[in-house]
Amino acid sequence: MDQKKIVCHDINNNLSEVGPEQLTWRPSIYGILIEGNKVLLSKQWDGYDFPGGGVNIDETLAEGLKREFFEETGLEIELISPVYCRTSFFHPTRSTKSQGQYWNAVMIYYLVKKVGGQISKDNCDAEEQKYLDLPEWIDVTQLKGLKFYNALSIPENFDLVHKALTL
Repeated sequence: MDQKKIVCHDINNNLSEVGPEQLTWRPSIYGILIEGNKVLLSKQWDGYDFPGGGVNIDETLAEGLKREFFEETGLEIELISPVYCRTSFFHPTRSTKSQGQYWNAVMIYYLVKKVGGQISKDNCDAEEQKYLDLPEWIDVTQLKGLKFYNALSIPENFDLVHKALTL
């Protein structure tokens, strides 16, 4: 009997087939912070993503998002409401600490509100300092023209923000 193969993608949409035993379970959580008609996005390489990332085994979802959001933006947040959840089979190729890994990434998106802090990237680890720049406030009407480094399509990123605006 042939073993099941899982197709994983990387940030450039290159595909790899792996067996289930090669996958690591990786819940991840991202925050959507909207002020006025602008959303705060994490600037990564030559594109963007929502601030957030992997939840550590000893964290709740809220703790993981608060930590990740603070590391990438310098802002303290409060979780308001879940917006979206999906699965992504992902192969991180740009991160040296994740080299050779394949993830079954459950991606959870939350609407958040700012409760403190100032925009900064000073709390990122050494590897993140290499590819992260200061987060940017982007007008929601400009999202369709941006390059995103996440598993969502450009229309899905746009729809995600517009759904958050209705909450």
